[in-house]
Amino acid sequence: MQIQRRRVLAGLGTGVAVGLAGCTGALGGEDDDAAEISGETLTLTTTTSTYDTGLLDELNAPFQDRYGVTVDTVAQGTGAALETARNGDADVVMVHARSLEDEFLEDGYGVNRRDLMFNDFVVVGEPDDPAGVGGGDDVVSAFAEIAAAEATFVSRGDDSGTHTKEREIWDEAGLEPEERGEYQEAGDGMGEVLVRTDQGGGYTLADRGTYLSMQGEIDLEIHVQGPIEDGPDLLANPYGIVAVNPAVHDNVTYDLAMAYIGFLTGLEGHDVIQGYTVEGEQLFFPEAVAEDPNFQQYVPADWKPEEG
Repeated sequence: MQIQRRRVLAGLGTGVAVGLAGCTGALGGEDDDAAEISGETLTLTTTTSTYDTGLLDELNAPFQDRYGVTVDTVAQGTGAALETARNGDADVVMVHARSLEDEFLEDGYGVNRRDLMFNDFVVVGEPDDPAGVGGGDDVVSAFAEIAAAEATFVSRGDDSGTHTKEREIWDEAGLEPEERGEYQEAGDGMGEVLVRTDQGGGYTLADRGTYLSMQGEIDLEIHVQGPIEDGPDLLANPYGIVAVNPAVHDNVTYDLAMAYIGFLTGLEGHDVIQGYTVEGEQLFFPEAVAEDPNFQQYVPADWKPEEG
């Protein structure tokens, strides 16, 4: 997926945007929807990056006010968030590892997936850059150089979206990092891993949003940029949102989940995501509102319709 810092679409008519969101309109009129779901609680499992950055507070508050509901947010790594939903303990999931999302859909646990937003991953580390990877535009080579220099690398180690991406990069480099004594698996969220890297030295892979939101608290620098700043596309970090399938778990609040998806992928959600900044830095870029929505966002990436 090509991601460049860009101006998001402007001037879309309200009718077009509502049609593109494709969610809340299916539930009937807005007043009817609010009356039907008022007082309910939506359980959202999501990544630590969306929670730690504060974005969810900005998204959830207007949704709760509009519908008279409560959003109970459970912040986990992507793998854990999807597992919680598989067990029927969530109504909707917001994550950022497409391969894991596809498994969730293929196994029948998720329905009505939507692209939501993106940022990117960056390689960050101590300012003196002991492996000399700063300024490079090849993240696979950067990982190989970190390993060759026997520099510390702190991994999420938690089956999160960030950990999934990190494993993909090590695989591209043809390396097994666990065989190195300098490889540390934290088994923790992104914020905690950044603090640990800051305190102990070395490098880590971080989503740009969490790094920027914590930049004033840590002494780490970006050494390899992602595609938002013209770095490699391998570091793209798209987020999706998926409703839990009510045919599998009849306890889920499906109407409320779809109202939430519709709100986040509509104009209001777009504006909140677009306008959310920390110290003047935009952390996420909305992509749900588009002139030409991609059908592939709704189904597993390799799905093809059967020929009749």
